[in-house]
Amino acid sequence: MKQPKATGASEQASAKSPQKLETLNFKVPVEFKKAFKGYAVAQGMTMVDLLREGFELSKSSRKR
Repeated sequence: MKQPKATGASEQASAKSPQKLETLNFKVPVEFKKAFKGYAVAQGMTMVDLLREGFELSKSSRKR
């Protein structure tokens, strides 16, 4: 039985949108990463989607 070809995160993101993607690098505490990833999984979303959503919420709440 053939296994489906695994696609990397960057390949999946490219398939979703034609935008050029760039790596965003920053370090967070291990416990924060575990909590962030766990929450994203529990919500059925990727960590990137959760980051984007959080950023949009932050921007909208800070508008003057």
